[in-house]
Amino acid sequence: MNDQSTDAAPPLPPGGAARRVSSLLPAFPWDRLDPYKQSALAHPDGIVDLSVGTPVDPVPPSVQAALAAAGDSPGYPTVWGTPALRDALVGWVEGRLGAVGIGHRNVLPTVGSKELVALLPWQLGLGPGDRVAYPRLAYPTYEVGARLARADHVVYDDPWELDPEGLRLLWLNSPSNPTGRVLTAEELRRTVNWARQHGILLVSDECYLELGWDAEPVSVLREDICGGSLAGLLAVHSLSKRSNLAGYRAAFVAGDADVLGELLEIRKHSGLMVPAPVQAATVAALGDSGHVAEQRERYAARRAALRSALEGRGFRIEHSEASLYLWATRDEPCWDTVADLAKLGILVAPGEFYGEAGADFVRVAFTA
Repeated sequence: MNDQSTDAAPPLPPGGAARRVSSLLPAFPWDRLDPYKQSALAHPDGIVDLSVGTPVDPVPPSVQAALAAAGDSPGYPTVWGTPALRDALVGWVEGRLGAVGIGHRNVLPTVGSKELVALLPWQLGLGPGDRVAYPRLAYPTYEVGARLARADHVVYDDPWELDPEGLRLLWLNSPSNPTGRVLTAEELRRTVNWARQHGILLVSDECYLELGWDAEPVSVLREDICGGSLAGLLAVHSLSKRSNLAGYRAAFVAGDADVLGELLEIRKHSGLMVPAPVQAATVAALGDSGHVAEQRERYAARRAALRSALEGRGFRIEHSEASLYLWATRDEPCWDTVADLAKLGILVAPGEFYGEAGADFVRVAFTA
């Protein structure tokens, strides 16, 4: 008698196993915007796409030159980056963020910031029964990261009001995407103390820190915020917005050396390496604050013009004291606003993409 069970499940078709992972995820939000994009494209004067905060201005010449000079890089780069890159990261974190006691073990380059946000819960070993918390209005990838790790996720208004039971990872985002809200030094200090009291890793997404308009954003790594200790803290930074390097995928995370050491080992096995020319370009970008000031001037002019236009059209702007967006509402369902603006050739992002609390808002980028 054949001892092979006739009840065995049939083999999965090619790619079938991947559906077990993709089924964990929500529908990709930007796909839902396509019909409205087609409507905006049909406008006689063409489309003005304010939906995605992608840079459109030139990459600084010094950065382009550094990239080109490092173009003959046939060997594999290292995950930790060159000593020159680590020196640049350490210098910037100390000089710009106000952190103290920073060394090479406190910095780690990443292939853009989105891959870190999406993979961090898994890389930290989180799984079923663990909880990840993030703001009620937030970048959708925080939730995606929790789902990929099969961890639970929870939203908050004030983080110190969360139930700490099972909470392993707490995301902050200041300046906020999408609202542009900036957390005060006292709010950051209180959250750092609360997270440490409960043994929760606090990860602060600070990718828009260079783009404060009506408020001055500060980092959780600043000495007076963290008490001079980086224990239990990580800060995520990106060169996509400050230096127009979204196409380069240049970012990094800084903070607790013990946590970053573990991440480094995992990322070495995963081959998450920033290309050598991009490492060289990052060094050049972090060493030049002049181009950041020039880009801020461009954005400030666009922000003023866009805000005036929106308010003249009956919109109310909330928060928006920093970042590259205006958080706008006419107190109507966001998709109605999206449809109305698309008829004018303008594409914006519905606030619903960032949580139920954004159902009556749209996020309007001033990068274009």
